[in-house]
Amino acid sequence: MDLLSLRYFRAVARHQHISRAAEELRVAQPSLSRTIIRLESELGVPLFDRHGRRIRLNEHGAAFLRRVERILTELDDARREMADAAGDGPGRVAVAAETLVQLGGVLAALRAHRPGVGVRLFQAPPESMRRHLSSGEVDFAVASQPLAGPGLCAVELVREEVMLAVPPGHPLAGREHVTVAELADEEFVSTRPGHWQRALLDRLFAREGLTPRVVCEGDEAAATPELIGAGLGLGLMPAVARQTLGGRSPVVWLRLDAADCHRTLTLVWRQDAYLSPAAQDFRRLAMDAAHASGVMSSWRNRSWKV
Repeated sequence: MDLLSLRYFRAVARHQHISRAAEELRVAQPSLSRTIIRLESELGVPLFDRHGRRIRLNEHGAAFLRRVERILTELDDARREMADAAGDGPGRVAVAAETLVQLGGVLAALRAHRPGVGVRLFQAPPESMRRHLSSGEVDFAVASQPLAGPGLCAVELVREEVMLAVPPGHPLAGREHVTVAELADEEFVSTRPGHWQRALLDRLFAREGLTPRVVCEGDEAAATPELIGAGLGLGLMPAVARQTLGGRSPVVWLRLDAADCHRTLTLVWRQDAYLSPAAQDFRRLAMDAAHASGVMSSWRNRSWKV
């Protein structure tokens, strides 16, 4: 059993698809298949259930994957730590986030503090963030909804109000606030399930025994104001968007009379992860930015394990 076989296994286990894993690894499919078969033969148990050309990780494979993830993550952490000890360049930091917009200022500050620092960004929903963290692919996740899991630490950066955006001329446009029950028959523009806007919308409606009528869903949250302004439906938007758009806002803003109608941004990292000096600088700058920003007036500097 060698490290290359373990890396191949991890890729196949993640994709549960030989050709996609081969594409990621840039190896030939037959070679990848033979490596997995040899690994299973060496271990004495099948790691995947096979149905024709389809494969699925079985209970043995899931148990093996948990240990392989730890092995490869520790190895990658060790390599980064030794590179930092050798003074090998300005370092690098990798971050996953649901939306990348809020990272611009922090990354600019990091590059000013550490010229030449390497930065790698992943746009991902919470489940993918958790996987990126556990595998060591990223140092941090910036999550807009709770990101629970064993061995994770987090610091709350932002707690901001989420408002209802409606098209100009809509019957609700003259109101200052509205209840969720009054929105039962309205159509909504939202993100796909898994993103924080959709999770909040579903949660607020479920609390009233309702299901929102989503007529437009996608992954491009930044397009939501324009779609709402075009009359496609209503939508939930963070209060910071109102400030950012200012007089250019194509929508009318209302407050929702609902408990817990806010978005909380948290910075999350693995408790036992090695954080390079560059990663530590990113964490400090992110917390400094949260503390200094006016839109983060309810910022609380506290960390916890989840």
